[in-house]
Amino acid sequence: MYGADVETENASVKGRRGAEEARRSHREVADELRARIRAGVLRPGQRMPTQARLADEFGVDRGAVRRALRILQSERLLTNVSKGSPATVAELPGPPGLPVGPGAAPQPSAAGLPPRVTEAFAADHVQVDALCLTAVSLTAAIGEPVRQIHAGQLKPAKIDVRVLLPSRDIDLAFPSPVDASATGRLQRRWLAHRNAQGQVLRHNLLTLRSTHGIDVHVTFRALPFTPPVKLYLLNGTEALFAYYTVQRGEQTVGQENMDMYDAEGTRSVLFAFERGAGPRDTAFVDQSRRWFEALWDTISSELVLTS
Repeated sequence: MYGADVETENASVKGRRGAEEARRSHREVADELRARIRAGVLRPGQRMPTQARLADEFGVDRGAVRRALRILQSERLLTNVSKGSPATVAELPGPPGLPVGPGAAPQPSAAGLPPRVTEAFAADHVQVDALCLTAVSLTAAIGEPVRQIHAGQLKPAKIDVRVLLPSRDIDLAFPSPVDASATGRLQRRWLAHRNAQGQVLRHNLLTLRSTHGIDVHVTFRALPFTPPVKLYLLNGTEALFAYYTVQRGEQTVGQENMDMYDAEGTRSVLFAFERGAGPRDTAFVDQSRRWFEALWDTISSELVLTS
């Protein structure tokens, strides 16, 4: 009887352990592989185990393994990441300590957003929702996954991108001149910048329709206010959030030096939250999605990227 109880208990423990392994996220897989590379267990130039072998070792599906490998590739720790042959440990690994996912130290948007967007593009159906002032950070971040798609390293089947930007018909809270008489000139400069960034973003993504047959949709809508924060929602599971910190300073507008209030979005510190990373993270992602959808469906309006 005692032996039977022990067997039952052992089976229960194994079952729990198996379930825990099955719930491992791609980031946990990336963390473990990163640690092996940093410790020299996986050496520069060495071929990685196959994706099938890694999936079996970590108790995850191959999609999770691929996403983990994409993270390490974005950190320059791996090369030759594809669905075919195994990846290779980079000869000159990138600098340590650059993870940007939940739990990592926040980074400026220019550094923190690109690897998160690149990882999101490893999904079969990519969904990116953004609320921002000009889309300059998003346009820059999209560049790397687009490059990897052209190189055959990423192969999404569908891409949906939605962007909320301030309307041309409002008086912006920022950027704004200290001298109100210059408001019109500054507004025209911001509008040209907003439109140019949006057009580049749309062009780069829609090109993937003709070059790779990807089902791509890019939609913009206009907000009736100046957003004090920027928000990126990736595949419905991750929220990246940053404050626009307004400062006073002198900038050149055309050939004129202008004293103005502005916020440099690329330097805004980005905080990452992920569904499943804990109750607070999950609630933040869900509420952020709800907030974005509410703005999209109610007070925003059609936006045409023209001057």
